[in-house]
Amino acid sequence: MPNDPQWTNVAVVGAGTIGLSWAALFAAHGRVVRITDPREDLEQLVADAIPSLSAGIPDSDPEDLRSRVRPVHDLAEAVADADLVQENGPERLESKQDLFAEIARLAPDEAVLASSSSGIVASEIAAKLSEQDASRVLIAHPFNPPHVVPLVEIVPGERTAEPVITRAIEFYRTLGKTPVREHKEVSGFVANRLQSALMQEAISLVLDGVVSADELDTVMKSSLGGRYATVGPFESFHLGGGPGGIRHMMQHLGHGMARRWGDLGHPALTSGAIEEIAGQTESAYGSGPEAYRARSQRRDRKHLALRAALHDESAR
Repeated sequence: MPNDPQWTNVAVVGAGTIGLSWAALFAAHGRVVRITDPREDLEQLVADAIPSLSAGIPDSDPEDLRSRVRPVHDLAEAVADADLVQENGPERLESKQDLFAEIARLAPDEAVLASSSSGIVASEIAAKLSEQDASRVLIAHPFNPPHVVPLVEIVPGERTAEPVITRAIEFYRTLGKTPVREHKEVSGFVANRLQSALMQEAISLVLDGVVSADELDTVMKSSLGGRYATVGPFESFHLGGGPGGIRHMMQHLGHGMARRWGDLGHPALTSGAIEEIAGQTESAYGSGPEAYRARSQRRDRKHLALRAALHDESAR
């Protein structure tokens, strides 16, 4: 594989929300991007998406991004000279296995093959690949949207080569991402497992009538959201314990917290439950393409402002 983590040619396979966001971010950092998808309207899809994506990338120019992102309908053409392939296909194991076998056959022998999978581990994706091809497969899971949210979870498979992991981490860091290498493969990785745990209790509280969907969002934004954006759960508890730190916190509140774990909700996502949650959320925030565009742009502006503030504070 290339020794330089500043890989210049990137193939994006799959032009859904995540794939388009990755393409814009790669292009904004000077990479030449070929994006492929079976959709017949791929060219128009890319043209329509770039301006709004550019708005979420500071100092980027829509025309410049568009000039660097080339839609192609042929997978072989997309990956032909790629240093990195970023796959964003459906979350189905068999589909990913078949797709990676095809990508490995068509891409350069030294290209790194990364999946944006939100839950399927690299060892399963690469299970049918040769030793050589499996050595260059890893998970590079972003949090949505990749061009705004800095996290990328780097999760190697059982056969992923160490130099591939190291150089991938270096590459994503050049994009302004915050790569975190995970040391064990678990379904859903870390961020989505945390999100799933939180959503389980959030849905339970709403269905039980404790708060409405928008009130729960307000609780989160006005407490844990801001706290965890500045310090994580463990540092938060460490500070919450005063000079005694997390040891004091656990001794003082740990037993009560553990008892509460047994009382957390386990809601069943029946059709009625989904209708209740969706109805409350749509009532609070709107639905449809126009509401989506407006709220997603507002979300991105807020997130960028938060990132800038945290960056400024860290630089002090």
